Amino acid sequence: MGKDYYKMLDIPRNASEDEIRKAYRKMALKYHPDKNKSPEAEEKFKEIAEAYEVLSDPQKREIFDKYGEEGLKGTPNPPGASGEFKFEMPSGFTAFTFHGDPMSTFSRVFGREDPFKGMFNSGFGIPTAFGGADFDMNMGGFNSFQHQGYPAFSRQRSSSYDDMSSFARKKAQDPPIEKYLMVTLEELLTGTSKKLKIIRKVLNPDRVTTRPEEKILTIDVKKGWKEGTKITFPEEGDQKPHTVPADIIFIIKDKPHEHFKRDHDNNILYTAKVSLRNALTGHTLGTSVAVPTLDERTINIPLNTIIKPGTKRRIKGEGLPLPKKLNQRADMLVDFEVEFPTQLTPASIDMLKNALPE
Repeated sequence: MGKDYYKMLDIPRNASEDEIRKAYRKMALKYHPDKNKSPEAEEKFKEIAEAYEVLSDPQKREIFDKYGEEGLKGTPNPPGASGEFKFEMPSGFTAFTFHGDPMSTFSRVFGREDPFKGMFNSGFGIPTAFGGADFDMNMGGFNSFQHQGYPAFSRQRSSSYDDMSSFARKKAQDPPIEKYLMVTLEELLTGTSKKLKIIRKVLNPDRVTTRPEEKILTIDVKKGWKEGTKITFPEEGDQKPHTVPADIIFIIKDKPHEHFKRDHDNNILYTAKVSLRNALTGHTLGTSVAVPTLDERTINIPLNTIIKPGTKRRIKGEGLPLPKKLNQRADMLVDFEVEFPTQLTPASIDMLKNALPE
C-alpha cells in the first residue's frame, strides 16, 4: 500500500489549493527539526514536504488520485490498473521522485516571510499559533508573568523569538533554467549518454564575490524517452549571496531527421514516394518500394494493390522502444506520396484517355 499524501497533511481529498498550502505551512512549522526535537520530527518534516510537492502540482495530484503513489512513481502495476498495465504518463511528465530536501520546499513556500510572525498576541505574548500546548516556548507559567513592563516575558521572547526569526532569512531560490536537449531518433532507439559542459558562477570564501567554474553534467538518455521529458539538476545555476541557485532543467526535443518523424505513440513516420505509373500498375509487375529503417536496414514493401494518394502501410516493430516496455517497439507508418508528372506528350494523353475510365 503506497503513501497517502492527503493523510500526511490531514486534509480531505477534495481540499483546495489554498487548503493544501495552509495545511503544509501549519505542519511544517510544527515539525521543523530545528524546533521540534522529538525523534520522529525530522522524518515527519520530510514526509509532509513530499506530500506538498505532489498535491500542490495539479498534474502530479491527478496522477496520484488515479493511480496512487505507485503510479506516480512509475511502478508497473499501480492500484486501479487491471490486467496488463496500459497507463502512460502525460506527455512531458516523468515518474515522480522526491528531491529529498525538505528545507528546499520549506524555503520556497515561506520565502523571506517570517513564518513565526503572529505567534504572539499583542497584549500578553501568549503563544497562539500552535494552540498553546503544541509548541513549547519554555516560558513558565502565568505566575512568572509581571504586568508592569512585562519583564519576565520580555527576556524570554528576546532569546526564543530572535532565534526563530532566523527562519525569515531562509534563502529564496532563483527560477529554474530550462534548456532543450536535442537528441536524434537513432539515439532514442538505443539510448545514449550525453555530457554537457556548463559554466556557472560560484561564491568565493567571502560569500559575496563570485568566480566562473566549469562543470560537466551527464545525462543518460533512456530508450524511447518521449519528447518533453525533463531531467533536473538541482541547484546547479549561478550562486549568489542570500539566494539558492536555480535548478537546471533539460527538456528532451527531437532533432529533425532527414527521413523520419515520430508521433506521440513512438511510431516512426516515413513518406515513400511512388511514381504515378507504379502507383497504377506496380501491383501487376511485382514492383516494391524500398523503405529505410532507423538501424540502417532496408525493408521492401510490395505494391500489391493500386496505390491511391494517402495510402498507408504499417510495419510492425520498426518504431522506437516503448518507455514502459523497453523490450517492445512501436511501429513504422509508411505514407505513400504519389508523384504526378508535370507534363505529358499528346500521344501519352491520347493513350491515357483510351486506357482510363471516365
